[in-house]
Amino acid sequence: MNSLSPCPNCGSRALYRSEEVEATSTHGPNILPWLGRFLHRARMSLVLCQGCGLVRLFADAEARAKVSESKKWKPL
Repeated sequence: MNSLSPCPNCGSRALYRSEEVEATSTHGPNILPWLGRFLHRARMSLVLCQGCGLVRLFADAEARAKVSESKKWKPL
């Protein structure tokens, strides 16, 4: 999350980052399936552009470290 500003959609520099949150809940989809640990869900931070409303999601370091070895995630 080094170069977040400006917004890639509208160019605004009014960006806000959330605290880390779980990437799943009982009320929504699992955004980072198979990248957490047993009884520990993967976490992510969100970045919101005040100008256009674009929301970007960033997986935490632990989830990113696991993705290349996961059989559930395929490289593009």
